Amino acid sequence: MTQDATELLKRALALTPEERAELAGSLLESLDAADDDPKAVEAAWSEEIARRIGDLDSGRAKTVPWEEVQTRVSSKLTHGR
Repeated sequence: MTQDATELLKRALALTPEERAELAGSLLESLDAADDDPKAVEAAWSEEIARRIGDLDSGRAKTVPWEEVQTRVSSKLTHGR
């Protein structure tokens, strides 16, 4: 780590927990934005969607009725499991 980065870290550690969390989030977002090529992301999502449709069409994917999903989620929220 450079001396500038070390100094920034020292200053950041002196911030409140809320300020550090906001700073950390902003730094992580800046890394995500730098790595994401919109065309590559779109292509990856298109491939994933095609794969999932194929799984549904072939019967490999197990579907669950919406009412069952609602019941499971409600139970987990109510009972914490």
